[in-house]
Amino acid sequence: EGNEPGDSAKITYRELLHKVCQFANVLRSQGLKKGDRVSIYLPMIVELVVAMLACARIGALHSIVFAGFSADSLCERILDCSCSLLIT
Repeated sequence: EGNEPGDSAKITYRELLHKVCQFANVLRSQGLKKGDRVSIYLPMIVELVVAMLACARIGALHSIVFAGFSADSLCERILDCSCSLLIT
């Protein structure tokens, strides 16, 4: 379910696994490895779940920053996390 009342999507576990594995490979190709920190700045969409699970799959720590924060708050959270990568 998305943010809007009529906003929804369906995905099978097989499709989700495929997307997670694909994105985990993208993260690895960017040099991300176990123990690295990642900030995720995405709305409530399937790709948010894919990004979270891909980070978990390779052992990277993830921090989700929601869009309701101001630009300064967003900046502080990303810097405090000392993230190696920001997913938007």
